[in-house]
Amino acid sequence: MSRTPASALYWRILGINGLIFTAGTAALAVAPVTVSSLVLLRELPVLVIGLVVMMAANAVLLRASLAPLAGLTALMARLDSLRSGDRLESGRNGDLFHLVDQFNAMLDRLEADRSTSTAVVLDAQEAERRRIAQELHDEIGQSLTVVLLELKSVVNRAPDEVADELRDVQETVRSSLDEVRRVARRLRPGVLDDLGLTSALTALAGDFSEPGGGPRVTRRIQQGLAGIGKDAELVIYRIAQEGLTNVWRHSGARNAELSLTQDDDGQVVLRVADDGEGPPTRVGTGIHGMRERAMLIGARLTIGPADRGGTEVKLVVPPRGVPARNVPPRRPA
Repeated sequence: MSRTPASALYWRILGINGLIFTAGTAALAVAPVTVSSLVLLRELPVLVIGLVVMMAANAVLLRASLAPLAGLTALMARLDSLRSGDRLESGRNGDLFHLVDQFNAMLDRLEADRSTSTAVVLDAQEAERRRIAQELHDEIGQSLTVVLLELKSVVNRAPDEVADELRDVQETVRSSLDEVRRVARRLRPGVLDDLGLTSALTALAGDFSEPGGGPRVTRRIQQGLAGIGKDAELVIYRIAQEGLTNVWRHSGARNAELSLTQDDDGQVVLRVADDGEGPPTRVGTGIHGMRERAMLIGARLTIGPADRGGTEVKLVVPPRGVPARNVPPRRPA
């Protein structure tokens, strides 16, 4: 029969108890004490002390043997499927540490599978956004452009009493065309592919700063960022877009700030902060999507209170090939 962790734990506990009983029997055999057939009162303390010593020794040895289970239970309780790197140390010898090794290996496999499946889903999502944006631009955009040109021709030939109404229709169509282009640009920003991340973020902040009752967005975007891959650029842009969308829709803020900086080590930090109502009380689909995107590039996403009392969304992107500094370390089992 092969030796499994369960059978090894069984034999370990049986051996510990056998060792305690053997030690107790040997101590009773060599100790200068006797027990009468009818236990006397003066003999009771000796028996009680011996029982306490055996139980204490048994408790200490069992606690040391079962200690990895406490760490394993704590890890299972705090485990977050979107936060990678939280593992238990398993360098010591022992049967339960084999269980810890297997649990860590299972987490590695689950995170790898999740990263792969998430990447596939997000790639498909970006492809669908690109297709819809292209159709909006080519089909609906061009159709509205033709309608504008025909309206212009009709306005020039219409009587004065009808021309004013036609001009109002013309402005409505022009506004619809601008909105279609804005939606297409948000679905797939061509400026991100053509001019890069900094220009795309500048345009994004400008879109959200347009008149319409929303907060005033100030931007602080560092130029000349280096070492950012295409995947990281797209993740940064999408998280900035989702963050500003949440500010616009839910925060009730009057001011917001979008910043992108890079330190001397090549680490890129994106911040979206506002002076609104504060962090959300529950995690919605938007926040969940941001966390999934951050996980794909090994970045850390935090959402918490801002200095001005609102909400701050912070994304820390490590240099390519370098793991994030603040990934939770392995904890002792």
